[in-house]
Amino acid sequence: MASDLFSTLKLRDVTFRNRIGVSPMCQYSSEDGFANDWHLVHLGSRAVGGAALVMTEAAAVLPEGRISPQDLGIWKDAHIEMLQRIFRFVESHGGVPAMQLAHAGRKASTAAPWKGREYVPEEEGGWRPIYAPSAVPFEPQGLVPTELDLAGIQRVVQAYADAARRALESGARVVEIHAAHGYLLHEFLSPLTNLRTDGYGGSFENRTRALLETVTAVREVWPERLPLLVRISATDWVEGGWDGDNSVELARMLKPLGVDMMDCSTGGTVPDAKVPTAPGYQVPFADRIRSEAGIPTAAVGMITGAQQADEIIRTGKADMVFLARQLLRDPYWPLHAARELGQKFPVPEQYQRAF
Repeated sequence: MASDLFSTLKLRDVTFRNRIGVSPMCQYSSEDGFANDWHLVHLGSRAVGGAALVMTEAAAVLPEGRISPQDLGIWKDAHIEMLQRIFRFVESHGGVPAMQLAHAGRKASTAAPWKGREYVPEEEGGWRPIYAPSAVPFEPQGLVPTELDLAGIQRVVQAYADAARRALESGARVVEIHAAHGYLLHEFLSPLTNLRTDGYGGSFENRTRALLETVTAVREVWPERLPLLVRISATDWVEGGWDGDNSVELARMLKPLGVDMMDCSTGGTVPDAKVPTAPGYQVPFADRIRSEAGIPTAAVGMITGAQQADEIIRTGKADMVFLARQLLRDPYWPLHAARELGQKFPVPEQYQRAF
């Protein structure tokens, strides 16, 4: 019997060879935003390993939108050339090359995790100011961000559109707008971080405005034939924060604007949220948004087993599973999963003797 995990999926004119995606994973390995050989091997090996969707880490649409000084970037045309090489390789091995477009907001200018995640001083490659919807630091003693004015918001929206154009020129066939994990667009959505009193704050409609404008601007330059994804944190895991009801309503608003799939993660807004982590703990959000908003979803978070992933797809809880840490541990997880599920799946000729 064929495995549902290894069934194809079509979004617009793009067909995915299975339902497995590489979730965006920051590598903190760039200089001035440029991709390099590390990214070629990191992303290329996951395409060789059988993933259908191979997505870059969060690529900053503006230099001040990087999480760290070592983040990948897509804010200037010079970034395109190396990305073209990487995306050609990914596509030549059956993967669909994708890029996540991002702005870190008040979480910008921080060190890589293995360096402690502290704010990086300007003399060590950091930058000031950092920007957010409201002048509220991530932690009580943290760096206070500068509140974006209306011109600043429009600059960010235009930066996302410009980044999408560059992603297209680079060869990406999917782009994802990052509106999760406490970064800038999520900061606009959540009442915990958006204390504005103008047209971009207060009501649900106002708090979603920046994201809706960004999606509209990106869709104007992103071809109709290609899919557009949005990643959200479906809940802040904090009373009075963004929640599942809000996420369903947002998905209903995004679908007619040309969004093809909701990538459903959670959390990241505030440092003290109590997150009930367990295998598949975020899958119910993908399931609910899919059923109530009528839009395809991707499930993420502690999905590690072939049977587990197959069950998510088979029971209609999500249309794809995006794996992160499991694909760091095993770039060839899809090939191993196919074997476990008794599914025939093409192995690169160079590796067939091992499989």
